[in-house]
Amino acid sequence: APRSLGLLPGKVSVFQLFFAALLLGFASLLWLQLSCSGEGAPPGRGVPRRPCPPEPRAPPVTDDDPSWGPHRLALLVPFRERFEELLAFVPYMHRFLSEKRIRHHILVLNQVDHFRFNRASLINVGFLESGNDTDYIAMHDVDLLPLNEQLDYGYPEAGPFHVASPELHPLYHYKTYVGGILLLTKQHYEMCNGMSNRFWGWGREDDEFYRRIKGAGLQVRRPTGITTGYETFQHLHDPAWRKRDQKRIAAQKQEQFKVDREGGLNNVRYRIESRTALSVAGAPCTVLNILLDCDTNETPWCTFG
Repeated sequence: APRSLGLLPGKVSVFQLFFAALLLGFASLLWLQLSCSGEGAPPGRGVPRRPCPPEPRAPPVTDDDPSWGPHRLALLVPFRERFEELLAFVPYMHRFLSEKRIRHHILVLNQVDHFRFNRASLINVGFLESGNDTDYIAMHDVDLLPLNEQLDYGYPEAGPFHVASPELHPLYHYKTYVGGILLLTKQHYEMCNGMSNRFWGWGREDDEFYRRIKGAGLQVRRPTGITTGYETFQHLHDPAWRKRDQKRIAAQKQEQFKVDREGGLNNVRYRIESRTALSVAGAPCTVLNILLDCDTNETPWCTFG
């Protein structure tokens, strides 16, 4: 028999081949488990971890099952070209919320126009398109996964609830931070007139929204009793290979610090190109392909120009 590139002896029995194949299969399964659970690399570095094989799912929700509660969450996920994160996010969050018996609908808000990314406008669109069967929303970044099962995603009746609080978020620790994951009732979001549509490119829209929350007389609440600190979330973003659009163009440098007292839900301009129901590893979601519009006289920095 050939020596197979020197890896095997000249004579190999059927038993030896079977034993070698068994070892190879075991090693492959071990590698898959480590790579999807992230034990082989620290969170937030390198290529995002693949979703693990589906775990046993919670029983499907039924209208007459009181354990699921009366409220339904619209999980609003601003999105553009981050498919690796999305493939991990949708099944993970569906399982996480189902285990907590939270009725939910995942809406992927996919910006398909040629303007710069506008997270706030996408959230406004998601709110308007979320339907009457949901009564509260989560603004949820696609690259942030909750690892602590004690985190509360329930109905935030007392006011906006910032799940990704500065004490827990792996990157942002200033006290007025409300980005990452924020829950609001639909009534409270309308009281703020949604978010400003003037923020094109990355950053600052959540800081302006904090001022809107205060202006509406609302108080931001945050998790208590969480002991996992900065290990509470898995951050999938790697700036080395996923560059953020942080360019500041002309008057945008000054405008980014101003409060928008007029715009929001009342003047977001958009068109839904398509609405598609998908299943990702058995987890349902709806993808809205969204064409935002921009008044270049008002915000000339909406183009890459």
